[in-house]
Amino acid sequence: MKLVVGLGNPGPRYARTRHNAGFRVAECFAARHAIALDSERFGGLFGRGRVALPGGEPLDVGVLEPQEFMNRSGDAVALALSKLPVEDASRDLIVALDDVDLPFGRLRLRAGGGAAGQKGLAHVIERLGRSDLPRLRFGIGRSQTPIDVTAWVLERFSPEQEQALPGLLATAADALDAWLRDGLEVAMNRFNRAADRSEDLIHSC
Repeated sequence: MKLVVGLGNPGPRYARTRHNAGFRVAECFAARHAIALDSERFGGLFGRGRVALPGGEPLDVGVLEPQEFMNRSGDAVALALSKLPVEDASRDLIVALDDVDLPFGRLRLRAGGGAAGQKGLAHVIERLGRSDLPRLRFGIGRSQTPIDVTAWVLERFSPEQEQALPGLLATAADALDAWLRDGLEVAMNRFNRAADRSEDLIHSC
């Protein structure tokens, strides 16, 4: 089984904020594959379905959004991994999250490493006791004016950014599809580039 985890903060107050980009990536991916995130399990919202991609066999895929606050995200992930048939977290799990150090909409897939200051990922690493966890970082950029980073990530995207998000989120879902179909290295080679990625858009959410 494969498990896609989106990181964010629960509740309507945070639903459209920059820090919830991981949730929105997971939701786009789930909607594309008709996976309903309507089950309250593992301390989060969870859905499971069969994902059929061109050129491959249908895969058993779960999608999880932890419903504790960001800095407690690891509890839900650890519980899910203890209950679900995910064989190897370094191969069968991927975490989608926001990244202030990437320009808005830029994607970066990595096989592992540190949390780079992202508290949700840091807690996942702490709870699982390992850092070799694939992750998909979605760039939210930094403010052009002086502002505390915490305040910045808890603000909403600008109207212009919100307008651009559907296409960018769909490209992030494409990256998750590539991870499922072709493996992490192929997905990294395709999506970890600095150029504009509009040509990569394959589907909508």
